[in-house]
Amino acid sequence: MLTSFEGLYRNGQIKIADLPTGIPDGTKVIVTFLKSDEINLEALGINRADAQILRASLFTFAEEWDSPEMSIYDNYDVAKKH
Repeated sequence: MLTSFEGLYRNGQIKIADLPTGIPDGTKVIVTFLKSDEINLEALGINRADAQILRASLFTFAEEWDSPEMSIYDNYDVAKKH
């Protein structure tokens, strides 16, 4: 039987949004990475009110961050190796 749980991969770790119950230690898992442009803020512990505050705080940086010159940081880890 397969059971699926949603989670988030960050800093080399997988955080499961709703921890399963009744799964014995040592149970094998299959992890599938999904490409998504959408960010699940609730899974990150950010509620709607906090998101509004963050959006308003970061709004002033949007024009600079979206400028063509900032594309150098799109693949920063790859560029850093060279």
